[in-house]
Amino acid sequence: MISYFIKQILQKRITHINYLTKYPNEVQQKILYNLIKKAQKTEYGKKYGFSSIHTYSQFSSQVPIVVYEELFPYIERIMKGESNVLWNSKIQWFSKSSGTTNAKSKFIPVSYETLYECHFKGGKDLLSFYINNYPDTKVFTGKGLTIGGSQQINPLNTTSKTYYGDISAVILKNLPIWTKIYTTPTLKVALMDKWEHKIEKIAQETISQNITNISGVPTWTVILLKKILEITKKNNILEVWNNLELFVHGAVNFEPYKPIFQKLIPTNNFHYLETYNASEGFFAIQDLPESREMLLMVDYGIFYEFIETQYNETLNPKIIPLSEVELNTNYSIVITTNSGLWRYKIGDTIRFTSLNPYRIKITGRTKHYINAFGEELIIENAEISIANACEKTNAIFSNFTAAPFYFEENKKAYHEWFIEFDKEPENIELFTETLDNALKKLNSDYEAKREKDLALQKPYIHVLKKGTFYEWMKTKQKLGGQNKIPRLSNDREYVTDLFQFIQKQKNI
Repeated sequence: MISYFIKQILQKRITHINYLTKYPNEVQQKILYNLIKKAQKTEYGKKYGFSSIHTYSQFSSQVPIVVYEELFPYIERIMKGESNVLWNSKIQWFSKSSGTTNAKSKFIPVSYETLYECHFKGGKDLLSFYINNYPDTKVFTGKGLTIGGSQQINPLNTTSKTYYGDISAVILKNLPIWTKIYTTPTLKVALMDKWEHKIEKIAQETISQNITNISGVPTWTVILLKKILEITKKNNILEVWNNLELFVHGAVNFEPYKPIFQKLIPTNNFHYLETYNASEGFFAIQDLPESREMLLMVDYGIFYEFIETQYNETLNPKIIPLSEVELNTNYSIVITTNSGLWRYKIGDTIRFTSLNPYRIKITGRTKHYINAFGEELIIENAEISIANACEKTNAIFSNFTAAPFYFEENKKAYHEWFIEFDKEPENIELFTETLDNALKKLNSDYEAKREKDLALQKPYIHVLKKGTFYEWMKTKQKLGGQNKIPRLSNDREYVTDLFQFIQKQKNI
């Protein structure tokens, strides 16, 4: 009965979402004006004259585009207990995000409004879409396993406690009490920060439970599922959880991981649902089961603007609202949120695959790319190509990073790839050739640079033994949460460090 009533409530939301998709630009305009009104008396609002802003044109001319470093002095003051700096309500939670192995952490303010009007609403909506697509689902007859991050007290403020953790931990810590009926593991285990022990504890705690759905980053989910099979001695996960039907994922491109999941969960009745949920907000959800495109959610208290990626680093780039975007153009995202992020460049790039309704695909990061030789290689190119190469050589990809090898005396330039496989290619030469050809097909600039090996030679691939990336991240105390392998780098900082680590391992 409880399952029935939950499904009825969630299905009503679909009607409202359908209405929003008909009038997205009007919804966005209303959100912008509400955000400006609420923040008029904040320090930031007074500085940039929010009280005099009545149009988008005024907003775009008076309020500057910022990156994290420019907003951090304000955020730091909020972390120390100051109020009314960027947003009008008290902020006690911060999402800690690093995104790469070596980068310094970022602390993103998470207001009460962002928790309830954005992240929690996103969680409800993804279930609404799932129920709408699969009305006979039994997902509520068991528990949802969430593989979250860690949380701790922020030491910058000793008088009024503020907290930080990765966004999944912040969400878990603030979930309503009633949700504990449907979620696992216990909060104590879910928020452990030692990932090796955490995976073991999650496995032991959930093995005997009726798990119907899993949410998490694919990398850590695979590690957990393999640990469970190791403990139970079963052949696949359905022998442990026979009612498992859904995996909700995000943060990285899932396609290269899908063969691993299909091996661990061998059934055609298992479903995958992608979300775009970042530290800064919940942005989009896969609403159609047959397509990896995601519906941009326009009523989560976020106002969207966009910059064509090719103009991202220019002095005065043209910035446009949602109503002016075009199909199949690579855009950098700029957001204004109900946590006080004002015209904030989050560093992600997307392209629109549909304008009615607005659907998107994530194409990469503004700072994760290779353009050492004018090839403008983005993450989407790399991940599609590596998936093609895996398919042709019967391989299963696990993780990778790539960087340019620059011209040296008597040596031409090339891209150097470090790849870890769950199942290695039957023919590494064929794998390299397929990867190279796929990159040429997807990227005309790369193809031009590869013409007759004049600017670039074919890629050079290092096949790493299993567990290399895990151990490398472990040495940097960067296991779990928002920490991810940098897929592409425009310099050799990461690959040099990784190569040195590999050499040390060989000499042990």
